[in-house]
Amino acid sequence: MSYDGAVARTVQARLDDVAEGDLALLRGEAGSDSSAVRLALRESAARRRRRSSLRQEAQQAATDDRDLAASQGVLADMEALAPDWPPD
Repeated sequence: MSYDGAVARTVQARLDDVAEGDLALLRGEAGSDSSAVRLALRESAARRRRRSSLRQEAQQAATDDRDLAASQGVLADMEALAPDWPPD
């Protein structure tokens, strides 16, 4: 992996032993400390974007009256099929 863009900013970090090990793992894949840090930042940001998207989707579903009615219908059907618990 190579970096083709102009370097806009330098970031420094103090690494503990665990972070050093993580950096070494990423360096093996990325080739350099800088590439490893960029890789980690991209992967972390992508993961957060996915979580944010899922959260937004869940919030929209929670306010959708038709979706809520369908969910409540499924729940009622499942409860009707479920055996009593705990058994007497």
